[in-house]
Amino acid sequence: MDPRTRRRNRFVVIALAGLVAGMTGLSFAAVPLYDLFCRVTGFGGTTQVAAAPANRVLDRRITIRFNADVNGDVPWQFRPERPAIEMKVGETALVSYSARNLSDKPVTGTAVYNVTPQKAGLYFNKIQCFCFDEQVLQAGQRVDMPVYFFVDPAIADDPNLDDVNTITLSYTFFRAKSDGTAQVSENYQAPAAAH
Repeated sequence: MDPRTRRRNRFVVIALAGLVAGMTGLSFAAVPLYDLFCRVTGFGGTTQVAAAPANRVLDRRITIRFNADVNGDVPWQFRPERPAIEMKVGETALVSYSARNLSDKPVTGTAVYNVTPQKAGLYFNKIQCFCFDEQVLQAGQRVDMPVYFFVDPAIADDPNLDDVNTITLSYTFFRAKSDGTAQVSENYQAPAAAH
């Protein structure tokens, strides 16, 4: 093989190795980058996190509905304290969800959340939420978990959201990866869906 062909082959091998390394790096970065994208844009109904309440309150009123679900692997009863509230845009609200472990063992759960319509996610801001941490419920334990939030007044400046009068905040609890109790107790009876 002549030196020119060897150089070309070496270049192709290095380029392919670089491509494989780049694709591998992107595959590991995909989840955190997608999460960042969703948090910044509100894509998929991802809510925002705020450090403080809004700086103004509008006369526009909006209804916030609350939904609660549990994955079949989580032996909990989970429901909002009330199905809905009406509030002014920019006003803060504090609501609670109730969870009770129906099994005879401690269970660690983690909540995923979103809002619908999805386009409202960019304007729904949580100041405090139980979804930021894993929740450990001892056997039979019942807890109230607060959510402190507001709808950003900037929603009024977005003509694509003029038709939004109701936002649904939805949580689903899944068994946390760190939970060592993968088997549900034989005494466990699945509760009726709590909405």
